Amino acid sequence: MRRSNWNWDDNKQMNVTDLDSTIQIDAKLCGSFQRRKIAYSIMDYHHSLYINKKDIILGQIHACELLYKYTIEDLDKNVLKKEILDLKLILDLIE
Repeated sequence: MRRSNWNWDDNKQMNVTDLDSTIQIDAKLCGSFQRRKIAYSIMDYHHSLYINKKDIILGQIHACELLYKYTIEDLDKNVLKKEILDLKLILDLIE
């Protein structure tokens, strides 16, 4: 669950301070066996106007790792491994 503190700065603008920046993202494998893709959906995020790119990528990595844990097919595992590596590379590039 994400907890946030709302505070006002000197310019009378409201800011959100992240205490716990986790987003619940679900990942699903779809497509034919030759062209497997991963589809993501954000579940019940209550600050949908403020979603950081880093939080989204971290949520996608977590969703893929969880899906990988329960995957049986080798082809699906390979697709998920590649996706996790690509997401980690993107995360390294934006940090």
